[in-house]
Amino acid sequence: MSSSSTPTRGRPARLDRDRTVDTALDLLDEVGLDALTMRRLADAMDVQAGALYRYFATKDDLLTAMAERMLAGLAATDPDPDPDTDGDGDGDWSERLATLARAMRTALLARRDGARVYAGTHATGPHTLGFAEAVVDVLRTAGFGEEDAARSLMALAHFTIGHTLEEQAALRPSGDGGASDPERLRLAAEPERYPQLAAVLPTLTSGDFAAHFDFGLSLLLRGLRALEHS
Repeated sequence: MSSSSTPTRGRPARLDRDRTVDTALDLLDEVGLDALTMRRLADAMDVQAGALYRYFATKDDLLTAMAERMLAGLAATDPDPDPDTDGDGDGDWSERLATLARAMRTALLARRDGARVYAGTHATGPHTLGFAEAVVDVLRTAGFGEEDAARSLMALAHFTIGHTLEEQAALRPSGDGGASDPERLRLAAEPERYPQLAAVLPTLTSGDFAAHFDFGLSLLLRGLRALEHS
């Protein structure tokens, strides 16, 4: 007798929204976004492709749910320090924002093509909204107005997603057997023609993406601090 978890002829396999998203994320890690199709997901779940549309009308709907799941627990990474002790209402808000941004990058990097999945969606689930709420709470508590807090949230999220998108693209195998992107840049940036660019090539071609991210993040946070005191 077959087990209850094994589909039999005329009897559909167990299927629910959470299991579908979990399987889709595992399949994403295995084959990448370009090869992730509804039919391939259905095969992985041992169901008919049409069964998936009970929960997701389109592939975009599935990707939105996957994006939402990737941010699970992100808001909890906010260190939420003790209330201000010197009475200036400031606290270490910039470090709290940095912690949230780094946590978002880590979450996206945890999945193959994670940033590509997230960048094309507009998730409004509790994980995404919880992250946004945490960021806005830090900013509003620090004294930012509503409009500045909203734009700052977008700037932080767009920088983090964009950086991680480029990072994962750089780490993706080219598959053509040719030179890697850094090597192509080294060959193209001839010192005689591009002396300034050639001088900074060691940094431009460095694979220390955490350092690149932290540098850009620090610039963003300095800008926000300048806005805070303007």
